[in-house]
Amino acid sequence: MSDFTFIDLFAGIGGIRIGFESIGGKCVFTSEWNDWSKKTYQANFGDDETFIGDIVPYPAEDVPDHDVLLAGFPCQPFSIAGVSKKNALGRPHGFKCTTQGTLFFDVARIIAAKSPKVFLLENVKNLVSHNQGKTFEIILNTLENELNYHVYWKIIDGQSWVPQHRERTIIVGFKKDVPFSWDDLIVPSERPILKSIFHPQNGTESAQEPYTTGTKGKVQSKYVLTDHLWQYLQDYAAKHKAKGNGFGYGLVTENDIARTLSARYYKDGSEILISRGAKKNPRRLTPRECARLMGFSDDYKIVVSDTQAYKQFGNSVVVPVIKAVAKTMEPHIRA
Repeated sequence: MSDFTFIDLFAGIGGIRIGFESIGGKCVFTSEWNDWSKKTYQANFGDDETFIGDIVPYPAEDVPDHDVLLAGFPCQPFSIAGVSKKNALGRPHGFKCTTQGTLFFDVARIIAAKSPKVFLLENVKNLVSHNQGKTFEIILNTLENELNYHVYWKIIDGQSWVPQHRERTIIVGFKKDVPFSWDDLIVPSERPILKSIFHPQNGTESAQEPYTTGTKGKVQSKYVLTDHLWQYLQDYAAKHKAKGNGFGYGLVTENDIARTLSARYYKDGSEILISRGAKKNPRRLTPRECARLMGFSDDYKIVVSDTQAYKQFGNSVVVPVIKAVAKTMEPHIRA
């Protein structure tokens, strides 16, 4: 028996869901438009609840009643990289991006129709500063003054839970005036390093095909950069360094923390390249290491190609961050 019910909007591969299942919640409705993400999601959670694709045309009144609404609404219209790309292409961003930027208002219309006790929304750090803060002002005004929720928000860096610098905006809201405080969020005192998520490659971990192989569980050679790609990335970084720009690859060792894993990691892996020592080409993370970097357990099933897996984990949430936030919200969900 579950203690409360929730719905999972823009669900991705279920990272937010895991956080709220960990405190006793039961999912009763899921929306995710991407077929590959849906495949991963259902491989890990089954299909007991109602699962739909695009939420935009779906009638709000048909959404099941629920206690908690969860939504990791699309971040590309608000992210620094997304805004830069759209500006370069002469395309609108933020709320002017009609394909993604207005999806927040689909969250709002469901909150208005179903009036859940609690909600949690997740987005990129840049949501707060986008368009000189006007975008975030609209969001908060909608949630607080139009929908009448008590709203709290915080930018949380995942590097306290996983070895990755990943800042995300978390917005939570309560229908009742509850004594919620971000001061109650339990943040680990020791930050992990990349060694904790790497394949050890020394035989202490069984081979995980197709990522590692042999008696020592060595990482497959396909994850090592080719001479051509490695030379290209070095030349690209040198060119931009000469211009005074900060563009380039991120080379790390087992004792470091990584840059933010992005959905473009499948292209060249440049933001997180693993050093293999002097005079050796670096390698990419394997999809299993990406899963670990995002805080997914090793029993989480990866059922798609490497390209799709990199996209999915790069778009996901840091699972232990959501678990910690859910734990902080728990007494107020039950109130």
